[in-house]
Amino acid sequence: MAYEGKIYTFDSQENFDEYLRHMGVTDEEVIKKYATFKSTAQLKKEGNKYRYITRSSEGNNDVVFESGVEIDDVGLGGKPVKCVYTVYGNTVIQVGNTGKVIGTIIREFSEDLLKMTMILSSWDGVAYRYYKA
Repeated sequence: MAYEGKIYTFDSQENFDEYLRHMGVTDEEVIKKYATFKSTAQLKKEGNKYRYITRSSEGNNDVVFESGVEIDDVGLGGKPVKCVYTVYGNTVIQVGNTGKVIGTIIREFSEDLLKMTMILSSWDGVAYRYYKA
């Protein structure tokens, strides 16, 4: 896993504002804030668990998970969400359920790029965020 432990820095995005609207974010200022959110992302393996780390000026987040095991996570705005993260080689698939919306985030890691594909059960669109190593 050449990407393990590597820090990826946000570079660009597509359709992320619409994704946020369909996640239930209605305040345009909040959408603008999240849509311009610059962060770093990192994945580390720790024994049989993984740690997905995000850092930004807005705050830090560490999620520790075991592949395929449901965890209690925190979504946008601090809302609780049940998530399952599954690791397949260089891909981490996160499926989250808020009770109202099911969201899937597919993170594809390579030597120099992290591509995030975001899908919602309540929306027929797709959003992308790209991070460079």
